[in-house]
Amino acid sequence: MHDRRPWLTKNLKVLSAVSLMQDAASELLYPILPIFLTATLGAPPSVVGAVEGVAEGVAAVTKLQAGRLADRFRKKPLIAAGYGLAALGKLLVAVATAWPVVLLGRAVDRVGKGVRSTPRDALLMVEAPPDARGRVFGFHRMADNLGAVIGPALGLGLIALLDGDLRPVLLVALLPAVLSVLLVLPVREGPPPLPHQDRVRPGPLPGQVHRLVALLAVFALVNFPDALLLLRAHELGLSTTGVVAAYLVFNTVAAVLAYPAGAVSDRLPRHVVFGVGLLVFAAGYLGLGLASEAWHVLVLLPLYGGFTALTEGVGKAWVSSLVPDDRHGSAQGLYQSVSGVGVLVAGVWAGLAWGDDGTLPLLVSGSVGLAVGLAVLAVGHRFRAVTKVPSAGDELPS
Repeated sequence: MHDRRPWLTKNLKVLSAVSLMQDAASELLYPILPIFLTATLGAPPSVVGAVEGVAEGVAAVTKLQAGRLADRFRKKPLIAAGYGLAALGKLLVAVATAWPVVLLGRAVDRVGKGVRSTPRDALLMVEAPPDARGRVFGFHRMADNLGAVIGPALGLGLIALLDGDLRPVLLVALLPAVLSVLLVLPVREGPPPLPHQDRVRPGPLPGQVHRLVALLAVFALVNFPDALLLLRAHELGLSTTGVVAAYLVFNTVAAVLAYPAGAVSDRLPRHVVFGVGLLVFAAGYLGLGLASEAWHVLVLLPLYGGFTALTEGVGKAWVSSLVPDDRHGSAQGLYQSVSGVGVLVAGVWAGLAWGDDGTLPLLVSGSVGLAVGLAVLAVGHRFRAVTKVPSAGDELPS
């Protein structure tokens, strides 16, 4: 019988399950990490921003190299190694007795993310129809965000069961992290790489990819780690349980909307969907900057979940559409690494400027996000999709 959903490939199913397990582990840890750092280990708020910013920066640098390797060598070993390093990083965080050990653990975890992310995203394209990229990345992000619902939900139960003791909760995160490594085994690699002597060094990426990444890098410089948003929620009066519950709702919204957003981006211009996502980001940040009551967080964090759904998978699909099939790894590596470096810078400056309540960095970031969102809506149509794999002498659109 003819498959009515040819985009729902084996790799998409398996890698979505892998991401679900890994995100369940990561997001069980993530919402309590700012409180663990400040309340348990005694670190100041600037350390929260620095730890998450450095972690994302490490991932960013790793993604750039991993993307290049993914276009030239087998991708499956890179993916398995990446998930293994993520499990090791979570172990270091769980046993940490001082914040520098948390920094090391987060860095190792994010090296794992950097190693796995771009080859994984390239394998999502194996056997996937070009006109369904939004659905492919949207489905994957839906599973990823579903894991981010399961993790905090499990965390809530454990915090209640353990009477607020955070360290055993961090140890429990190791189980789904290890399971995600084992789930990589059924992944289909695709055509084997050419023998070393027959490999052709890939040429430069199309200029329009660099121009798009440069535009989005401006936004990345104000997109500081979500850990600081959770710290803001705690400062507004939410308890540890309340912060985790709000984060669970945020991830639920992101999971529910991720696939529909990707599907819409297969029918509407992707820059429109992405630009709307940036406007939602601006509303969330500006709202949190102006918020004065704890209940405001319960409205604004779910709204912010719409930003995640409208940009994460759609952004990857947008970049993927601008390059030929053999350059997916390099393009995703460039996009994701530049975005990660931006988050590093944003985490550092926002943490240093946080002050008593984080109002200033939230308002600055929200304003810049609004400006970039309007710019994407205005000029995004200039970035045109590659419709075929170019042969020698073909000129890529610019």
